[in-house]
Amino acid sequence: MDNAPRQHQRVALFGATGTIGRATAAALVARGHDVVCFVRTDTRIAGAQARVLDVRDPAAVRAAFADERFDAVLSCMASRTGVAADAWAIDHRAHGTVLDAALGAGVGHFVLLSAICVQKPLLAFQHAKLAFEAALIASGMRWSIVRPTAFFKSLSGQIARVQQGRPFLIFGDGALTACKPISDRDLGNYLADCLTDPQRWNHILPIGGPGGAITPRQQGEALFAMLGTAPRFRTVPVALLAAIAGVLAVLGRIVPSLAAKAELARIGRYYATESMLVLNPLTGRYDADATPETGTDTLFDYYRAVLAGTAAAERGDHAVF
Repeated sequence: MDNAPRQHQRVALFGATGTIGRATAAALVARGHDVVCFVRTDTRIAGAQARVLDVRDPAAVRAAFADERFDAVLSCMASRTGVAADAWAIDHRAHGTVLDAALGAGVGHFVLLSAICVQKPLLAFQHAKLAFEAALIASGMRWSIVRPTAFFKSLSGQIARVQQGRPFLIFGDGALTACKPISDRDLGNYLADCLTDPQRWNHILPIGGPGGAITPRQQGEALFAMLGTAPRFRTVPVALLAAIAGVLAVLGRIVPSLAAKAELARIGRYYATESMLVLNPLTGRYDADATPETGTDTLFDYYRAVLAGTAAAERGDHAVF
């Protein structure tokens, strides 16, 4: 395999219709790469080609790679809900289908957008992501696995309620968890540069945005300060989420749809109690100083833009509130 980085590559991009995928497509195009986006439905992606493809169909995926040459695959695909069926279908099997086709076509590099929370896997989607990470590492192809911290869109769900004069909801004292939020644009740039930066090849890459780690209480305090109002917080017991998940899990044995809701409750509890930072395997503690940073966009600049009406507050599928 040629180890010299090629500055202009032909890239197959998956997951291009999400906010991170679009930012990644823009970053790839800006660097002069020839980008083909494989999407579920006919969609226009600025500067790139878009082709409809069902990633769950191995024959269709193999045909897509057989029809033309690609230097690299970059995947921003992720299950929408995180429940077991969705996670194993997309985070594991669909990615495996793409990897197999890429290997067969001689693709040289696979850049994967994963998640920092797989360091402490307690949920179905985390196990599915880890299973594919292992398959990618063992494949023999050059790889880059990017594990970002929290996204701006996942931390914007309470802006509207604070604007309405309602209290900011926190678990415990609001300092149980912390993260280094990263914007779509900064993450897209980081992913795109994995193609040409040898220091990012064959490495697992945790990454956060610029600045120190931020707790939920600090998020709330910043919002109230921007609005010029006194901070108001309301504590939600962590045990409440655990109890809801437990009840739904029991009922899910009778009503299958409730089993999925139980998993969503477990996801909510996880994000309410676990930091999105690098986990020190020796101490079992999250380490803000060990969590790398990139980019220039800050969460609080994003909050100001949302309050000013120049940015839209988007909630992620795994937002707790």
